[in-house]
Amino acid sequence: MKQRLVFATNNAHKLQEVRQILGDAFEVVSLEEIGCRDDIPETEPTLEGNALLKARWVASHYGCSCFADDTGLEVEALGGAPGVRSARYAASEGEPGHDSEANMRLLLKNLRGVADRRARFRTVMALVRDNGEEVTVSGRVEGKIIEAPRGTDGFGYDPVFVPEGDTRTFAEMTAEEKNAVSHRRRATEALLRVL
Repeated sequence: MKQRLVFATNNAHKLQEVRQILGDAFEVVSLEEIGCRDDIPETEPTLEGNALLKARWVASHYGCSCFADDTGLEVEALGGAPGVRSARYAASEGEPGHDSEANMRLLLKNLRGVADRRARFRTVMALVRDNGEEVTVSGRVEGKIIEAPRGTDGFGYDPVFVPEGDTRTFAEMTAEEKNAVSHRRRATEALLRVL
């Protein structure tokens, strides 16, 4: 029988990515699939803190083993911003939160004329088991931010991020190509080793 794990997300892109990476060894279910429609707070100042907060919340309210992630785009020239605020980056400018297009526009505006375009995606995953055990793992991919979006696949900042060793953005890659090198894959593989 497959081990059942709740992934504390309703993001269909993330869910599909993680299910592809973990394969058939686990039954990975979303928050919606367990009937959780609550807005889980992400109030911690770090990726690690937010991942643990979400996993602990779901594990305690639903009595299950749960893992959660938090991902940030960290840009060298911006002192690591947007970082933990990546999904809500443009909200500081009065735009709605979780608006990928607005986030990208603000990022490109803030990098206008900046030569150093180095950046990394970093994902932290926290696992809270139903026995109370807690583990965090992480994955990262280095790359750079280009000057204008390219590609139609992916989500978030994928159209402006080119990983090291490639000339294409994440949004120009197939899901399989991105999953082969992504930060989420590296974190998920680290989680798999723990499991």
